[in-house]
Amino acid sequence: MASLTVFLDRSTSRTALLLALAMAGVVGTALLFQYGGGYMPCKLCLEQRTPYYLGTPLMLLAAMTASGNRIISRALLAAGGLLMLYGLSIAVYHAGVEWAWWAGPTDCSAALTNVTTDAGTLLDDLNAIRPPSCDKAALRILGLSMAGWNVPASLALMVISFRAAWKA
Repeated sequence: MASLTVFLDRSTSRTALLLALAMAGVVGTALLFQYGGGYMPCKLCLEQRTPYYLGTPLMLLAAMTASGNRIISRALLAAGGLLMLYGLSIAVYHAGVEWAWWAGPTDCSAALTNVTTDAGTLLDDLNAIRPPSCDKAALRILGLSMAGWNVPASLALMVISFRAAWKA
């Protein structure tokens, strides 16, 4: 019986670590497109990152607690699943807005960055910078936007998180 517990703890720990790496990879890819590719995110794009920012450290904590307190580890894995469910709902909503299936938020624009603090050129900078709208995909890969690709990513991570929470 003790060897089964150790095996399950290792399996849970590995799954939680895999989830942490996958979540970091997804949000890291979005950041790479933003800072490396120059794709400025809209408001919904930024909101889709929040579950990954919160989920990554939670899954690392779940991996560290798997061999100690299984109740905490299971709760953290379930919380990761709930975060991915939230991320899935935002991704579906955003993809639907991009495909014009429903209306998006009226205030959807990204925060302005790289605006000078020089008052003389501030108005020119504000006129030159156009934050993206949530209803236009800046990039499509194999027919899906970044929000569209976030749907299967969030779904897969949600399923893995919940299965690991129930299995642990």
